[in-house]
Amino acid sequence: MKTILLVEDAGDLAAVIVRELQASGYTVVHAPDGETALTLCEQHIPDLVILDWMLPGLDGLEVLRRLRQGAATPVMMLTARDEEADRVLGLELGADDYLTKPFSMRELLARVRAQFRRNELIQQTVQNDRDGSHMPTQWRGLRLDPQGYQVSLHGDVLDLTRTEFALMHLLMRNPGRAFSRDYLLDAVWGQHYVEGDRAVDNAVLRLRKKLGRLSEAIETVWGVGYRWQPKD
Repeated sequence: MKTILLVEDAGDLAAVIVRELQASGYTVVHAPDGETALTLCEQHIPDLVILDWMLPGLDGLEVLRRLRQGAATPVMMLTARDEEADRVLGLELGADDYLTKPFSMRELLARVRAQFRRNELIQQTVQNDRDGSHMPTQWRGLRLDPQGYQVSLHGDVLDLTRTEFALMHLLMRNPGRAFSRDYLLDAVWGQHYVEGDRAVDNAVLRLRKKLGRLSEAIETVWGVGYRWQPKD
């Protein structure tokens, strides 16, 4: 059963949302303000946060900022502010969806279900990328053998850490596919990205040094992350 944290200070509206979500089979935890929301988020680790923008004390944007410092939990913003600049600001700070008041319970429930479907698809893709292929991959003098857990360059075995190998494997078997840093951290490290985390960048830097002249195949996709783009 999915757990949803509802952060809404309007008691009547909160009661209706809680009732409708529970009737749809979700476990709902309600917080009337931002401070309580952050505490309950740590206690219950919800699968989705429905977050009102205008809250007493900490407003919704500040709650969102703090949530994004340590978690990638999907967040749906609720607000009476329907200006484009406000929607863009919420999305840029890490909101996954944005619902403007007044709204129907039918639309809210549809968006909740859509968030869970999207998250399940992402998790399945991540799991598939973690599992990977058992077939060797080659390019020029570079050969990656998943079963032997070995990468060699012109016959010389490269000294790669487990993480570097997994990162190299994911990139090489998906040529041309751009991976974001948060996706790589999830798929390779098994943890969510926190702003300022340099683990992915540092691992790519080490890989490039070990690949020498072939390091050009790991391209930086500015504002996104990295991709394997082998040159002829």
